[in-house]
Amino acid sequence: MSMTQQAEPAVGRPPASGPRATDGRTTRRPLVLRLLARPEVGVFLGAVAVLIFFLIAAPSLRQGSSMATVLYQSSTIGIMALPVALLMIGGEFDLSSGVAVISSALTASMLSYQLTLNVWMGVIVALIVSLAVGAFNGWMVVKTGLPSFLVTLGTFLILQGANLAVTKLVTGNVATDDISNMDGFDQAKKIFASSVDIGGVEVKITVFYWLAFAAIATWVLLRTKYGNWIFAVGGNKESARAVGVPVNFTKITLFMLVGFGAWFIGMHNLFSFNTVQSGEGVGQELIYIAAAVIGGCLLTGGSGSAIGPVFGAFMFGMVNQGIVFAGWNPDWFKAFLGVMLLGAVLINLWVQRTATRR
Repeated sequence: MSMTQQAEPAVGRPPASGPRATDGRTTRRPLVLRLLARPEVGVFLGAVAVLIFFLIAAPSLRQGSSMATVLYQSSTIGIMALPVALLMIGGEFDLSSGVAVISSALTASMLSYQLTLNVWMGVIVALIVSLAVGAFNGWMVVKTGLPSFLVTLGTFLILQGANLAVTKLVTGNVATDDISNMDGFDQAKKIFASSVDIGGVEVKITVFYWLAFAAIATWVLLRTKYGNWIFAVGGNKESARAVGVPVNFTKITLFMLVGFGAWFIGMHNLFSFNTVQSGEGVGQELIYIAAAVIGGCLLTGGSGSAIGPVFGAFMFGMVNQGIVFAGWNPDWFKAFLGVMLLGAVLINLWVQRTATRR
């Protein structure tokens, strides 16, 4: 064999196999860690645990009608928790969301009754008022640079006082008049407060709205440019603005989404009970925020999902009704929720540290 032949390279021969040098950026993490990195996984496991616990502690919850009640309670929290969660992902809070629900219902009820209008006129005006309140909150935040905590705290106090004072001034009472006999009431009730029979079990229509809104919010967050804007402004608004994200528009519309949610739940309350108590709604904003936090939304913004708050709201509904069905003292409800909130925050912290650990 000649020297030329010995030096001839092996054409077409596959390279020798062996370990390839990789760095930490290209290493694919195990499936378990990738799942734990999802913000909704921890709350899903918590919701399953709470469900199993109360199914054992309160056997009557195993009935279809009881579970329908739990889902209804969860939906009234969950519908509002969704826009609140989106706002938190965008890096802001809204402490006026609880009383804004009552403001919307009071507007529709008093306008329709006092002016003897079709109730749909009151519904439309209430929607405009709710969106305007949200737009005002967003505008104040982006124009003044004040923390949304302070801005919406001011709005909370304004709405709380106006709800009571205006209702007393107009009706002479702390509650609105019954509008169940007015034109358009029956049609509005079918849309906002009817029930659907499923296998002999009456399920409130809000449950279906809740799931539909959650699906839409998930699609928006994961599949649209607007969803990218939400994460961007929540993560770092200055960096987002530098790459062309309309920060002011995004934040204002997020506050308006909270206003839309307040309007929707306000209409449900109005057409469910025919009248509205002006002093209600105080404290509900904390429930909505807690459901979002339990659902994996960070208080610092820039992280979260729309599915997580669904499970968070379900946990609240399960605890609320589970305590009743178990025959326990309902005075412990808020204490139980506080334990849930702290537990969820600690679990989310552990999950994130575990998921990011190499």
